[in-house]
Amino acid sequence: MMVPLSWYLSLSALLFVIGLCGVLLRRNILIILMSLELMLNAVILNFVAFSFYLQDLRGQIMAIFIIAITAAEVAVALAIVIALTRNRATLRADDINSMKG
Repeated sequence: MMVPLSWYLSLSALLFVIGLCGVLLRRNILIILMSLELMLNAVILNFVAFSFYLQDLRGQIMAIFIIAITAAEVAVALAIVIALTRNRATLRADDINSMKG
């Protein structure tokens, strides 16, 4: 028994909205980064669902590239967060208003 494509799309939309709410409503930088990851996972779910539905591997290949790029982005973002925490001793996005070097 196959699960309809609309279930995957509605799950992906729900994940994306939860991530968007986390980005817009939270002020902790780590929570914002996790919410961005959740939004990217929603996009990956869309790619894989359409790839399976259309019997085309391009969506799954694109999902692998997105996962690799996301891993690199997280490494850079966490390095920036660690540097900001050492300098300012806070993780609130409102308290970090300038990136002076």
